[in-house]
Amino acid sequence: MTLNYVWIGFLLIGFVVGVFKAFLLGNTGLMSQMMNALFDAAKNGFEISLGLAGVMSLWLGIMKIGEKAGILGLFAKAVSPLFKTLFKGIPKESPAYGSVIMNLSATMLGLDNAATPLGLKAMSELQEINPNKDTATDAQVMFLVLNTAGLTLIPTSVIAMRQTIAMQQHVANFNAADIFLPTLIATFIAFLSGMIIVATVQRINLFRLPVLLFVGGFLGLIALLHYALAGMTADRMNQTIGAIGSTVILSIVVLFVTAGMIKRQHVYNNFVEGAVEGFNVAIRIIPYLVAMLMAISVFRTSGCLDYVVNGIGKVVAMCGLRTEFVPDLPIALMKPLSGSGARGLMVDVMTKYGVASFQGKLAAIIQGSTETTFYVVAVYFGSVGIKNTRQALACGLIADLIGLVAAIIVGYIFFAP
Repeated sequence: MTLNYVWIGFLLIGFVVGVFKAFLLGNTGLMSQMMNALFDAAKNGFEISLGLAGVMSLWLGIMKIGEKAGILGLFAKAVSPLFKTLFKGIPKESPAYGSVIMNLSATMLGLDNAATPLGLKAMSELQEINPNKDTATDAQVMFLVLNTAGLTLIPTSVIAMRQTIAMQQHVANFNAADIFLPTLIATFIAFLSGMIIVATVQRINLFRLPVLLFVGGFLGLIALLHYALAGMTADRMNQTIGAIGSTVILSIVVLFVTAGMIKRQHVYNNFVEGAVEGFNVAIRIIPYLVAMLMAISVFRTSGCLDYVVNGIGKVVAMCGLRTEFVPDLPIALMKPLSGSGARGLMVDVMTKYGVASFQGKLAAIIQGSTETTFYVVAVYFGSVGIKNTRQALACGLIADLIGLVAAIIVGYIFFAP
């Protein structure tokens, strides 16, 4: 419902401002520009989604191989000690653990289409052990906030979309995975913040071995990468980050295929099965992306988006801060409301400033390290009839804010203009 009002607002406000500027201020060509932008946005949304189909088919095909080979199951078992520490009130042998672990594992691997049904199943199983059916339990609140914090090891869809846009813009020697490490750092900070906030509210002791190993391992990895990158020039650092991201992704592909081969599975058929799902996912987002891009195009061409961005920029400048990140703020404001809306704004920034620009890279980091908090709260809790969500929304939004600040700071550290 919220997205409905946002979409209508973009169109109506843009139209009213356009009519005012065209007929009262004499800018008679503006309405024609807005109409052309409307149709260009529809074409752009379709082309981006169609270009995404191949990459999504590739990745989900590989993920299906990993699932059939049992690699995703092993990953779930590896992180189970951590989750048993974080979730209060779940019986030791409850099947809810498996669904929770698989959901968060799918989120970590960037498999949004797989994460949602697994998340709904996990919430349903958590609801079965909920003594007060209309009020969220501690475990459900923690699960919801960790979902909204959205720790993502590989921002698959963002990387795929960047590659598609780079091809449209004819960017030479472009590495779409150069945002891998910055996004990992930003999303880890958001995830850790959400975990600490909820643990503080629920009085969970985080100074336990599984949690310390998890946090220490991530911090150690980030410190190692930082040490390896220290002293490099900006261009060299960008190339190295891209190489690391590419190596990680390629290593996962080889690992999954090798595991399937060792288990004597029909790896090719498994890939095709997953690729069909990937193609369907890419096709399904066409209407959503076209709808949001057309609304944004009317709003932006009328000058309204510039008014908002420039207003925020002036406030930021008055505070003595740098303002290069300001064009990316609409993405951060939209993301808690709608993933497709934020995706449309990300595409708009990359189209306007260039996919290889600082603004384009920061847009990808923000998109890859924040989550659709209102959507997740509405869908997950609504699916089991919970009305009293307790601290879930507030904790999720605070984690989102911390993740946004982290994304901006990390963006400047790695890609400062």
